[in-house]
Amino acid sequence: MTDVKLFTTPSCPYCNKIKKFFDEKEIEYSEFNVAENKERAEEMVKKSGQRGVPVTLVENDEEEIIVGFDKEKLRKVLDIQ
Repeated sequence: MTDVKLFTTPSCPYCNKIKKFFDEKEIEYSEFNVAENKERAEEMVKKSGQRGVPVTLVENDEEEIIVGFDKEKLRKVLDIQ
C-alpha cells in the first residue's frame, strides 16, 4: 500500500496545483499545513532538507521525497499516466 503525505501552505500556488493533479488522478493523500503545524514542518525539513513547499512524501516499499510540483517524477513514483 502506498501512503502519500503532502506538505503545503495555504498561500502556495504550486500546492494548489499538486492537489488538483492528485484529485484528477484519484490519488489519496494526507495534507499537512506546515504553516500551522510545527511538528509536521519539522518532519518535512528533516525528511527533505527543504523549507519550501510543496513536498510530497511517498511511502511504499521505499520512501521517496519529491520537492516542488514535478509531474513527471510524481507519475513515475506513483506509477500513473
